[in-house]
Amino acid sequence: MSTENTQRQVEHDVLLVNDKTKNKIQVVKGLDKDGKLETVPATKKNQNQFLKVDRNGDFFSNFFSNFFSQLKNPTQFTFFRVPELLTIKMANQMQKELNQSGPTHELFLKHQVSDVGKEQKKENKVAEPTKEECLYNSNKFDIKDIDWDSLSRLGLSKEKLQEMDLLDPLLKGYKTKDLVAVNLDLGSAVFSLDARLSLQKNADGKVVMALEGVKKYPNLNVPLYGHEFSKQDKHNLLKTGNMGRVVELTHPTTKEKIPSVVSVDRLTNNLVVTRVEKMQLPKEVKGIILSEEQLQTLKEGKPLLVEGMTSAKGNLFNAEIQYNAAKGHIEFLFDNTNKQSQAQSQTSNQSQLSDNLKTFRGKELTDKEQAELLEGKSVYIKDLIDKRGNPYQGYVTYNKETKKADFSFQNPIKEEQSKTQSKSEKQTDEPKKSKGRKI
Repeated sequence: MSTENTQRQVEHDVLLVNDKTKNKIQVVKGLDKDGKLETVPATKKNQNQFLKVDRNGDFFSNFFSNFFSQLKNPTQFTFFRVPELLTIKMANQMQKELNQSGPTHELFLKHQVSDVGKEQKKENKVAEPTKEECLYNSNKFDIKDIDWDSLSRLGLSKEKLQEMDLLDPLLKGYKTKDLVAVNLDLGSAVFSLDARLSLQKNADGKVVMALEGVKKYPNLNVPLYGHEFSKQDKHNLLKTGNMGRVVELTHPTTKEKIPSVVSVDRLTNNLVVTRVEKMQLPKEVKGIILSEEQLQTLKEGKPLLVEGMTSAKGNLFNAEIQYNAAKGHIEFLFDNTNKQSQAQSQTSNQSQLSDNLKTFRGKELTDKEQAELLEGKSVYIKDLIDKRGNPYQGYVTYNKETKKADFSFQNPIKEEQSKTQSKSEKQTDEPKKSKGRKI
């Protein structure tokens, strides 16, 4: 127990940075003597060069304020604060989000560090910013307007939300990316549920916490703002999560007819609506400039097949994209993607498989490990990191038919061999038992 506490006390955070001129996520190494930013790629071999800072909030705020004040061309960069153990994994995920060219990057919003010191330099002031001013400026909601006493009845506190890295995205006006366990204390009864959280203003203008509970299935048998779902609507929502067309929904108060698209929140199975006029669509996706006709297809809520896109690894691929109201941006529908031509050679297929196996859950695989997976062997992988930042290890196998990697804490190949051997020994024993029997 004492060892675990000691490890937690020395945990650090690492600074990631996006250079807006290059759209490249890298790890901050430090500043040179001229105040220019030094960075290194987010790879395992560079870990000893990562700039690490104490996780304590006050220390970090003061550190970043001083760091930012010494940086040349600060508006060129966007900084992100991530746990040390998750640095490589989160850098890769952020780069993927950046390459998608969507308007909303969830990891960016969750881990972005505000430009501390920007206003001080502008006005030549030397006043020390508070921790809240450092980390929670430019938000949709003010942290001072939150009724923390009321939230305590939900088992939530400012400290708990900060610890779970949820407070910053909530203040920016976004729902939590994952479900959060909430305990609702009504005095005479206590309820526990998993829900997505978001901050909203009620009719009196008071900031309240909205809880979006989980449903077993989306409710498609009841009209949504006056719209009755057709058989095709239900099919599309259950298959892709998007209805696939624009419908006019009736505003409950003004009775105004509002052209909208509808999607299913895959975490909660609740229906989410976005006005067509509020849809944000990218003009470029993975290196392909979208035509006005293609943008119109997306604006109508329909799926759009885009060919010749370039992945982060430099591979060409085709995929359908569609606007998702629950996410607030387009998403890739890989299940509906047209299959690549069967004329591809076996060599190119092997290369493609090898590319897909370069990483597993953020862990870079060696050439030997990739080769063994393609040969059908199980590979023991260490230093994997779960969602809570805890390390774990186990066996990875690769299915060439489904092109998917599977994980198991036990060696699945040895287990199968053991079962086969046991079955064989049982069959071998049966004739011995019947030896000498008269027929």
